Amino acid sequence: MSNPEQKKAEDNHKKNAIGLDDNIAGMLCYIFIIGLIFLFMEKENRFIRFHALQAVFLGVALFIISLVLGVIPIIGWLVSLLMGPITLVLVIFMMYKAYQGTSYKLPFIGDMVEKQLKS
Repeated sequence: MSNPEQKKAEDNHKKNAIGLDDNIAGMLCYIFIIGLIFLFMEKENRFIRFHALQAVFLGVALFIISLVLGVIPIIGWLVSLLMGPITLVLVIFMMYKAYQGTSYKLPFIGDMVEKQLKS
């Protein structure tokens, strides 16, 4: 491989503090524990920090919603049964968007993440 071709290939697969391509690291952030680890490890890369912080906020929000629904008799219990499949679809969608290299913002949570990253 010649020098210009090698440089172009390296530019397409940027590495970061974690040692992974940005889109792969962003995708892995939506696995909750990995998102926490990446949040503490990555200090420079805004793309990875965005996805890691959004994944953590999403995990906390889903945990609180499931706690509240668990306290509500019958209707809350039925809705909490739907939370599992809905959460799975949402996490897969967010992983897909991160893999594409986009910073897709979830309503409310995405805005909170943007504020945190600016400060």
